[in-house]
Amino acid sequence: MTAPLSSAPERVAMYEPAFASDPHATYRRMREQHGPFVPVELAPGVPATLVIGYHQALRILNDPVRFPADPRQWQQTVPATCPVLPMLEWRPNALRSSGTEHTRYREANVAAIDAVDGHHLRAVVEDIADAAIAAFRHAGRADLLGEYAWPVAFNALNKALGCPEDTGHRIADGMAKIFDGVNAAAGNDILVRAISDLIALRRRQPGDDITSRLLAHPARLSDTEMLHQLVTLYGAGIEPLTNLIVNSCLVLLTNPEYSANLHAGSASVREALDYVLHRDSPLANYCVSYPPHPVEIDGFVFPAHEPVVISMAGCNNDPALGPDPGAAGSRAHLSWSTGPHACPARTPAYIIAETALTHLLDALPEVELAGQPGELTYRPGPFHRALTSLPVVFPTPTTVEGVSA
Repeated sequence: MTAPLSSAPERVAMYEPAFASDPHATYRRMREQHGPFVPVELAPGVPATLVIGYHQALRILNDPVRFPADPRQWQQTVPATCPVLPMLEWRPNALRSSGTEHTRYREANVAAIDAVDGHHLRAVVEDIADAAIAAFRHAGRADLLGEYAWPVAFNALNKALGCPEDTGHRIADGMAKIFDGVNAAAGNDILVRAISDLIALRRRQPGDDITSRLLAHPARLSDTEMLHQLVTLYGAGIEPLTNLIVNSCLVLLTNPEYSANLHAGSASVREALDYVLHRDSPLANYCVSYPPHPVEIDGFVFPAHEPVVISMAGCNNDPALGPDPGAAGSRAHLSWSTGPHACPARTPAYIIAETALTHLLDALPEVELAGQPGELTYRPGPFHRALTSLPVVFPTPTTVEGVSA
């Protein structure tokens, strides 16, 4: 007697190193086998649906009634030790709320972020970039991830949020553990303690920064609510911004045509950033929602209370958009999301990344990749597209009449 076939779908494990090493090949196989909606596992035993169709993603992201961002029902079904829980769990902030609470949180965040002075931020990033480059320019080699992109993103965000450096280091440590899904619970504890210290400091000593403006907003956010607004800001500000800078550097180091166009003035740094946001989005899979009831789209039924994850990387490279969707600096990508939960900080993020890249190219115009692109490795994890390092080499400054040039 033949055993009945299981009706459960075979799920793609997004936490495996193989996925991190070549996700685009995986997206192609996903599309061939499943179409725009893919059964995946975010961690062992944690099922979800990954959306890799661009037009289907737009419908979901703009439908907060059928696809709300509140995960409270779902998280009752996973253990506290679930490695992706800190990335997905409910928090009283704009990212994880719906309705009037979402409006209240979002208005406070938008007001605090929109008050950032772009000219001042650019000057701050220039100083941070200068200091980072000065620390390694005489060595003739560097890791652009650990020695440049990360300290630029980290220090720029700390300045914008009014965060002391030592507290910021603790926040960054906790956030990295959460994104990797390794020691995520410990990372969440580190993150909570450090951000709580920042909030206490800015209540005592308000300044001209995002944290102080959030505290002063008419929404009258409690310390708990403040904590979770800042979790979102740091989550979006350190890891994805670092990876945007690094992934953009990699394109310029490995794509001679694009690099030549940039140096010739026929392409801009902003276009290079949008090229990366299209082709290799640093926050590759996120924008999670949790249908309260089964929802049908194009013949596919999304289960109730199971995560629906938007693959920005998969959607941006959907063949339905044409043969070259990211050409000519197009910004019709989903890397900033869209709809009611679209990223409110894209302008300062662009300023930081653009300034970092411009400064690097001006200071080290002859920088080259150390080794071959195939030797580079990526950190595993279902959410990000993150190199482990980006080693480069470049000529050291020459000495003229005893003075370093």
